[in-house]
Amino acid sequence: MTNKGALSGITVLDLSRLLPGPYCSMILADHGARVIAVENKRFKDDAPFLAPLYRNKEHVSLDLKTEKGKEIFFKLVQKADILLEGFRPGATARLGVDYESIKKTNPKIIYCSITGYGQTGPYRDRVGHDANFLGIAGVLDLIGETDKPPLIPGVQIADIAGGGMNGAIGILLALHAREKTGKGQYIDISMTDSMASLMHIPLFFLQLTGRMFERSDNILSHRYAFYSTYQTADKKYLTIGALEYRFWKTLCEKLNVPEYAPLQYDETRRQEIIDCMRDKFKQKTLAQWEQELGGLDICWGPVNNLGQALEDKHLRHREIIVDFEDQNGNKTPTIGVPVKLSRTPGSLRTPPIDFGENTRDILAELGYSIDEINQFFESDVV
Repeated sequence: MTNKGALSGITVLDLSRLLPGPYCSMILADHGARVIAVENKRFKDDAPFLAPLYRNKEHVSLDLKTEKGKEIFFKLVQKADILLEGFRPGATARLGVDYESIKKTNPKIIYCSITGYGQTGPYRDRVGHDANFLGIAGVLDLIGETDKPPLIPGVQIADIAGGGMNGAIGILLALHAREKTGKGQYIDISMTDSMASLMHIPLFFLQLTGRMFERSDNILSHRYAFYSTYQTADKKYLTIGALEYRFWKTLCEKLNVPEYAPLQYDETRRQEIIDCMRDKFKQKTLAQWEQELGGLDICWGPVNNLGQALEDKHLRHREIIVDFEDQNGNKTPTIGVPVKLSRTPGSLRTPPIDFGENTRDILAELGYSIDEINQFFESDVV
């Protein structure tokens, strides 16, 4: 077994900022890629530097609008396998670091652009954030309570799943293709596209029944008692996902209402069953339900807040929540690596770095002298 990771030997240049691109490159870094984040220090205070996403990475400050800055960047390009960026469409062309320019220096480069709406289409030049992408794709319309406004989720689904994860998938596909063809390629990731791709199940049921999913009123969201959330005696919540009849039957028998088992989808008694279940679950605390339901096949679970999730025994056992040592030697809970590979596992090797922390070392690696490096700092090239 090797501890280097599946992407050991792969070098990534990451020009992206904020959440989608840095999340994508964190996935690659966790699995052994050398990730060099490149940012202009003039924008250091313009937006939050999301430090947790910079574990296992190196960081260089560099102004691509200067001739020397661009010269340094193209030296890095010569050694890179992947270039990741998250600018608006057209911005990299104006900087002279678009795919067509980059591949002239490195024809095997895999170049991934992550944007809100993609490189083409009527919305390509729009600005946007997570809620906008969810809204256009139809996802936001399904989040919230019936007959109330859609609710923006507290986790950035489009940024993370749409931009970060799909960006990583695209890069890995392109790496595999390059192994066979020897050629790099361009990857166009639209977070709105990615959110639309989450809508297979609602589309299936629309085509099957002619009825669109409604907020908190469909087969997989509160319409029936078997797939819902319930408050407990101590004002906490649990989830029930007893979709299959055998799970629902076991739950009904456990709650001493076996007569409801054959009525799982009965529309005439639907609200009666929901009200009964609400009353049943309010009779005991969440801890008591843990004891009652823990060993049964019914598809249930607690609704944890973040603090509780950080201490969850299963998440700890799986090492998706781990205590990781920061630069000051303090151990704090952090998110581990979700993709578990048996032979080339990902790992947390180095803590998040500071903005521009590796600039001098990487410039020296490229062959620049101490005097030249000092000059770059004095002239704001880096």
